[in-house]
Amino acid sequence: MNRYPLWKYLMVLVALVIGIIYTIPNFFGESPAVQVSSANVTLKVDQQLLSRVDSILKQNNIPYTGSYFQQNGPVGTIRIRFDSTDNQLKAKDILERSLNTNTQEPDYTVALNLLSGSPDWLTSLGANPMYLGLDLRGGVHFLLQVDMKGALESRYDTLTTDIRSILRDQKIEVESVNKSGASIVSTFASENDRNKAIGAFRSRINELTFTESVDNGKFILTGQISPSEITRVEQTALKQNILTLHNRINELGVAEPVIQQQGNDRIVVQLPGIQDVAKAKEILGRTATLQLRMVDDSPAALSALASGTVPFGLESFKDSDGRPILVRRQVLLTGENLENAQAGRNQQTQEPTVNLTLDNKGARIFRDTTRDNIGKRLAIILFENNRGQVVTAPVIRSEIPNGQVEISGSMTAQQAADVSLLLRAGSLAAPMSIIEERTIGPSLGAENIKKGFDSTLYGFIMIAVFMIIYYHLFGIFSTLGLIFNVLLLLALLSMLQATLTLPGIAALALTLGMAIDANVLINERIREELRGGASPQQAINTGFDRAWGTILDSNLTSLIVGLALLAFGSGPIRGFAVVHTLGILTSMFSSVVGVRALVNLWYGSRKKLKTLAIGTVWKPNAEK
Repeated sequence: MNRYPLWKYLMVLVALVIGIIYTIPNFFGESPAVQVSSANVTLKVDQQLLSRVDSILKQNNIPYTGSYFQQNGPVGTIRIRFDSTDNQLKAKDILERSLNTNTQEPDYTVALNLLSGSPDWLTSLGANPMYLGLDLRGGVHFLLQVDMKGALESRYDTLTTDIRSILRDQKIEVESVNKSGASIVSTFASENDRNKAIGAFRSRINELTFTESVDNGKFILTGQISPSEITRVEQTALKQNILTLHNRINELGVAEPVIQQQGNDRIVVQLPGIQDVAKAKEILGRTATLQLRMVDDSPAALSALASGTVPFGLESFKDSDGRPILVRRQVLLTGENLENAQAGRNQQTQEPTVNLTLDNKGARIFRDTTRDNIGKRLAIILFENNRGQVVTAPVIRSEIPNGQVEISGSMTAQQAADVSLLLRAGSLAAPMSIIEERTIGPSLGAENIKKGFDSTLYGFIMIAVFMIIYYHLFGIFSTLGLIFNVLLLLALLSMLQATLTLPGIAALALTLGMAIDANVLINERIREELRGGASPQQAINTGFDRAWGTILDSNLTSLIVGLALLAFGSGPIRGFAVVHTLGILTSMFSSVVGVRALVNLWYGSRKKLKTLAIGTVWKPNAEK
């Protein structure tokens, strides 16, 4: 009656072992570390660089406790763990000097970091500690202001170039086209030319609204970006900047950074555990833009390049292999015209490709450019910190009319993925500035952890003491089930690499109360069966079965609230909801399955069981 089949006991045992293994890493703390990542958009971080870093540290007699290479999609990072902050700081200085021979143009970013101090055998099993939020770990909080005026000015510059191109293509006479503040002013000698221009603009530029005027016999056409287009430009700039920040923060190795929009033009960035605040500010403050320009491979240009000179109207940049390339100064397209970039394969040759999707204006310009420059090369240049780098320079094979661009050549699938990432999130759509900086020291975070841990521990002890006094042996079973529940919950949070915050600790304490509530229901139901005259074995069986319905109903209502908080909440509320929701699931398993396994092991084999150690079973008044 009260015996589990073997597979159920094994299931509980496996869950217990998993709970222990994946909970343990949270108690080893963190060790000082150094992270190496690429500061050059086309430079790879791989296993060869890891070997080079190892040899540099050994040559300089700097001891370290572990070195690791991690591939996060196309972004690779190297992390080296040390036993002291002195060795960490020495290693950072030596690696910066050894890896970056040119301090003005560093190839790699070397940043201070923290790594879990858990043994390598646990890490090899995928057992990693939970991430800690800013309030528990310490770190830095930035509030960034996005320069929406800068985004609009960039848009006006692009539209000014478009207007000149349209007037030239349509052979419409115009005296001048100039940007004047938040407008584009075109001056015509005759009303007829102005009317022709209006007709051409209406079919090709729908972002602008035009007004007509006359000044000193000149016919003026003034274009301004429409309100709906201004909103679109601002929203696009904000989303692009958030995506770019995610990509950049990978260089810092911050676990679970928080990057969120605040209002219409601000971004909140929280970096838990960051040690090098100056490096974080440097990386977040980078400005970068994406440009498409024509490459000049003419004999005269190549001869000048070989002699070390750059002809007028050209600029020299380096490609991914460090070779110089001469490109024209005229900017054909910018990152603003790029809607998407994905890695793919050519349908016929199966070569890795980079597939670009341009907006309507970009598609129109690209069609004209490719039609007039077949056989020539087009350079895609990423500018960062006023330094340009040619990401790729493919040869134009044919006219591309629809804005769907396929870049192919001698590249691997990984290189195609890297280029796609750089094109998709390599540049900021609008400049940003840090308007608020708030640092939370690690000592304050440690104090928050201690207070949260103590409150949960004391709450657990009081619950355990009450249960053991009131329910005797069944109280011990309930306490063991509570420990099992905490192990499962912490293991799940660690496996999911969730971020624990102060609200999460509050949810953990709440989970203890809800978990013990299920055991109270079970124990009282067993007492009720005993009072009704049932045998001890019958009381155990019936008590667990009948209490299950009540436990399910009460936990289901709490689960619905937790899921609602998870779906509609943000920030600390969401952190509370994650722990709360998982805690409900683990408490139901530990209280019903785990505790019953203990009861069955203890009482299940006893055939002539007469009493249960479940405390005083009060008789009804009628029987006294």
